[in-house]
Amino acid sequence: MAAAVKFGKHLKELRIHLCQKSAASQGVRDFVETQYVALKKSNPKFPILIRECSGVQPVVFARYEYGKEAQVPLSGRNSADVLKTIETLNKQ
Repeated sequence: MAAAVKFGKHLKELRIHLCQKSAASQGVRDFVETQYVALKKSNPKFPILIRECSGVQPVVFARYEYGKEAQVPLSGRNSADVLKTIETLNKQ
């Protein structure tokens, strides 16, 4: 499923913040473990930054052309929902 996601030229960077232990970040951790590799293979030169920090709420940040940014909280979402969120950010 992740292999089908190709990022457009308008999207410049993705940053994913998550906690290593919290229940709210479980879906994001599952996403990183199961779907990150396929997503990265589909977009080998695209910067996808994974930032782990104890106690933070899971969030994905998308940076677009001209410095515009969007962020979406990922608390309590499962791995498939995280991928859908990233696909939505890609379409914006």
